[in-house]
Amino acid sequence: MTRVREYGRYATDAETKQVIRVVLSALGGHLTNGVREQVAGRLPATAAETLRYQLPATKPLTAAEFVEAVASRLDGATTATARWDVSSVLSVLGEVCGDDLTDEVLADLPQGYALLFGRAELMSAA
Repeated sequence: MTRVREYGRYATDAETKQVIRVVLSALGGHLTNGVREQVAGRLPATAAETLRYQLPATKPLTAAEFVEAVASRLDGATTATARWDVSSVLSVLGEVCGDDLTDEVLADLPQGYALLFGRAELMSAA
């Protein structure tokens, strides 16, 4: 939580916890069980539970739709502030997971999420 608070420059622990909870709950439904369990295994207990106990998403969301979904769940959020919140959490999540597991997470998600994890997204030439 400390790393997310520093990265996101949140004023309070309560605000940081809320952002982490909303982003991880939104992410949890978009990961397959195996990947979700691996990620949860690297998180503190409360964050792991938030990620782990999500119902599978009914349809994959683009990165933009994911940010909008998070914005709709955070009081007073705009798309721009939600993008900051998502990136703050997912960039730290990427650090915690390491490159290999983050690659697996990104493979579970539609193209376009890499930037939210603080990574460049390379596209192959058609």
